[in-house]
Amino acid sequence: MDSPLLRRLFSRALRASLASPLVLAGCDGIEGIIDPGGVDTSGYSSPRCEGSAVAVSGLSPAVSPDFVQLRFVTKSFDGSYHQESVSSSSGTACATASDKAACESALSSLSSSNGFRASCADLCVAFYVAMTRGDEVTALTTVESLKSFLGPIDTAQEAALLAFASNYNLSCTDLERGGVRARADGGFDVIGTRGHTCGKDTGITRYVLEVTPGGDVKQVRSALIEPGNPNCIVGRRPVGLRAAGGVACSEALGRHFASAAHLEAAAIKAFLRLREELALHGADVALQDAALVSALEEVMHTDVSMRLARRFGATPHRLEVEALPLRSLFEVALENAVEGCVRETFGALVAHHQALHARDAQVREAMTRIADDETRHAELSWSIDRWARERLSSSEREALREAKREAVATLREEVTVPLDAELLSEAGMPSPEVAASLMATLEQELWA
Repeated sequence: MDSPLLRRLFSRALRASLASPLVLAGCDGIEGIIDPGGVDTSGYSSPRCEGSAVAVSGLSPAVSPDFVQLRFVTKSFDGSYHQESVSSSSGTACATASDKAACESALSSLSSSNGFRASCADLCVAFYVAMTRGDEVTALTTVESLKSFLGPIDTAQEAALLAFASNYNLSCTDLERGGVRARADGGFDVIGTRGHTCGKDTGITRYVLEVTPGGDVKQVRSALIEPGNPNCIVGRRPVGLRAAGGVACSEALGRHFASAAHLEAAAIKAFLRLREELALHGADVALQDAALVSALEEVMHTDVSMRLARRFGATPHRLEVEALPLRSLFEVALENAVEGCVRETFGALVAHHQALHARDAQVREAMTRIADDETRHAELSWSIDRWARERLSSSEREALREAKREAVATLREEVTVPLDAELLSEAGMPSPEVAASLMATLEQELWA
């Protein structure tokens, strides 16, 4: 199947999907949620935020500072890249310093390679607090140093900041995912979450925490509130890909694009390996070159997805792919049938849907380019399928047909999982009803 034919099929599928209702599924009422009753939010209030992170205003430290700033550090493993950004600020820098210029210079040059709430993917991210008090300029890089700075936890914002520093995500707008209230004993109750909904065996767990006046953060109870979507990003995955853990981000869009970046990076490895295996089995140079071009395009997709993930407050996990020997032609063809002819083809169609329906302009622009590239990658999958089938036995060709049927059945189940409302509106992801319609067209005209 050449690219123009595939594009025409995609156009028919997209037109047919317009007849399906665009249901915006929120966090409440999602099928499969273990804790559908929610949590009693009486007396809770949302934490103060700047952007999508907890703010450093509303604090009452043991000794008042002139200035407090929450920073985050992004760095590479080899030290070749190090960048610091400001998440939130409060007060006036060096306001009571005896030598204001020297204080401001020290604050400007203040830096740290470590911090709390640290996580690593292709890059590592950590947070720390910069503080000035008189002539003192200090970096608070651990939870313990932050607790010492705050002293007794006597404001709701201090409790929220400690929970954030302890790797809990706090929503700025949804009390069931981010809230604080005072306790009669002088401490605070905090609602936060951990986890993400992108990939197999994932999900978001809500925690009710107790933050004591002494700064201890204790889990009181927890419940899974949103099951993961195993089909949140569909594309070519390399053999040996190791599963990533949860993304530390309270925003669904951040988790979504962090997972996208992780899997786009995995696709680079997949196409480079595919090129080697095509060469090993005597494939045309044109097929080998197309695999290499696809890998280069996935580099761009990774970069775009990483930028979107960071924009929405998340960082992708570090890619881990086990090095394995090159495979037989049948094994290559079998993986191509599942990952390319089914999953990657459907992923290309989903990308076109996002390019048409994403409300966010940056997402829409990115998906327009990605959809074009992914369509060519899908076409390459079908070209490899035709080439390989001519070289396989009849029993092996039947095994390919059965593998496609099973992959389609699995995908049909996966797309029934409801998505966060922001993914449907801002990222343009298809609802389960629309995804089922898109799949129906491909099943009738391509996968039959």
